[in-house]
Amino acid sequence: MNIHDFKSTDEIAWCPGCGNFGILGALELALKKSGLSGNQVLLVSGIGQAAKTPHYIKANCFNGLHGRALPVAVAAKMANRNLTVIVTTGDGDCYGEGGNHFLHNIRRNVDITVIVHDNQIYGLTKGQASPTTDPGFVTKVQTDGSLLQPFHPLQTALAAGAGFIARGFSGEKNHLSELLLEAINYRGFALIDVLQPCVSFNKKNTFQWYSERVYKVNEDVAYDSSDKEQAFRKSGEWGKRIPIGIIYREEKATYEDKSGLNNREPLVDMDIENSDIHKALHHYAILT
Repeated sequence: MNIHDFKSTDEIAWCPGCGNFGILGALELALKKSGLSGNQVLLVSGIGQAAKTPHYIKANCFNGLHGRALPVAVAAKMANRNLTVIVTTGDGDCYGEGGNHFLHNIRRNVDITVIVHDNQIYGLTKGQASPTTDPGFVTKVQTDGSLLQPFHPLQTALAAGAGFIARGFSGEKNHLSELLLEAINYRGFALIDVLQPCVSFNKKNTFQWYSERVYKVNEDVAYDSSDKEQAFRKSGEWGKRIPIGIIYREEKATYEDKSGLNNREPLVDMDIENSDIHKALHHYAILT
């Protein structure tokens, strides 16, 4: 089999040592293993350091507005269901600005993969607290420490009805690549929250801090990722021990299944050359 090389030669603009490099390497590896070619993959992002990822992958790319990657990704998948659509976004981009889209696209269950680079800080805008920042964390903006309770993405996704929920760590490249491949192959909305140290603005949640705490969910005892109650408890673990791996998996009908889109010709393949819109234009001209 001819394996497509997704690795770009473009110069990378992240800080040396950034956790994004591990995610990029894991994604390249997962895409190579998938057997897909670059023209079959669409990478969608919003704004932020995580959103630069599509620039460094040899595939189709769409950069949207801050927090608005999901609407674009969902529209692309519904227009061309033969595309493998992957969103690369950050904790601020997805859980902050894009929080509403996050919730409701879980409900839709469109067949896309969402990779959240979760560094618990706003990296592009120089270090203010993000939705996942730990309480008490001091920044140049939150000078007395963050006062807010952090957003819990995995428990929120589970409560909203997501069928595939996982957490990875950018310091575990091979393990993360396997999670990404599982998510890409999953039919439905797949979320992977990736713990990703920011070496410039988050001096607490470092590679060492995570390495001392993360453990694989099936490492010590058998773990049933189909048990929702167990998954809810597992996804809430944080502090001394942080689980990584597939937290929850359930096969569910996708939006494409329920809407009948899978039984229709993809929009991208339809002949629209002979469409006459003059009647519609005339109708709206009269109304205005």
